[in-house]
Amino acid sequence: MSWPMKVAIVLNTSWNIYNFRLNFVRALLEKGYEVHTIAPHDNYTQNLQEIGCIHHDVKMDSRGANPIKDIALTFELWGIYRKVRPDIILHYTIKPNVYGTLAASVLKIPTINNVCGLGTVFLKNNIVSVFAMFLYKVAFKFPRKVFFQNPDDLALFLNRDLVPSKSADLLPGSGIDLAHFQPMEFKRNETFTFLLISRLITDKGILEYIEAIKSLRKKGINARFQLLGAKDPEHKRGIQLPVIDNWIRTNTVEYLGTTDDVRQFIEKADCIVLPSYREGTPRTLLEAASSSKPIVATDVPGCHHVVIDNYNGLLCKLKNSEDLALKMEQMLSLDDQTIKKFGENGRKKIEFEFDENLVISKYLQEISTLKAAV
Repeated sequence: MSWPMKVAIVLNTSWNIYNFRLNFVRALLEKGYEVHTIAPHDNYTQNLQEIGCIHHDVKMDSRGANPIKDIALTFELWGIYRKVRPDIILHYTIKPNVYGTLAASVLKIPTINNVCGLGTVFLKNNIVSVFAMFLYKVAFKFPRKVFFQNPDDLALFLNRDLVPSKSADLLPGSGIDLAHFQPMEFKRNETFTFLLISRLITDKGILEYIEAIKSLRKKGINARFQLLGAKDPEHKRGIQLPVIDNWIRTNTVEYLGTTDDVRQFIEKADCIVLPSYREGTPRTLLEAASSSKPIVATDVPGCHHVVIDNYNGLLCKLKNSEDLALKMEQMLSLDDQTIKKFGENGRKKIEFEFDENLVISKYLQEISTLKAAV
């Protein structure tokens, strides 16, 4: 094979590549690979180019299924792949995994896919979910490797015969940069502070969080309740702006907006909350645990792989605001020593299981195997 080997990384935002996979991209560049990033243009595209990536803009709407747009995306990706001719393509998130793989298969370009999360399509049993599973089954015949971010998602795909067992493998999410998210010194706020970090869509349990807050306030619980993340009213399951504005106006929740660095907000919180319906491996929980913060999260795939009940946090029932309120109240009532221990346990778990170097080395190994075989 002629040098350098071309590696393409395809995702639904440049922001995602830069914020969650920057060290992996740097590792590829250091190995001498020519890295092509393929994602919609945003404020982080230039950052990728500045570190040495060759970027290709693509139109991609991650807000739901639209057959016409999805067919157009397949052709657009096929056009980029045909022009660039990568030696291997790394797909992340649902649409690149499905439509990017189909485009690559026509050109006989090997791919490695990463199932970052299943979304709500797998929580329902309707025509959309049946069609989605059909697409996965067709597309996932082709990749050299399909990485899953938790054992539950892997088992689900194998049990439904959506992926060949020989190509399925497990990764600890996208991993976490342990040097960037360092353990924070324990310090309890005078007013106990809960923080939920997420895009404002219903799947993340935002409505349950709000209901739990209202319940705790009615009981006279003295605490601060914060929400950090982008509003996304155009998303199919996005929360509408008037609803959010009402929460802010009535002081139900402190809305903190968005940020490029969550560490400052994690540091000021006593507990991180994520009542999500299902996750791959939730990034915010990795960041919280790596920072030695206790967590309250739902007992669902993804979340319960990061949080062990009564070890580094508390698990609550799915879509149950009463149980969420109960676990938040329980967390608040714990003594300093227990909360500090939860934080220390979380950091240990992240160091042992979720170090991003584990993810990077597994990818590099897979890519080098392909390189040796060609």
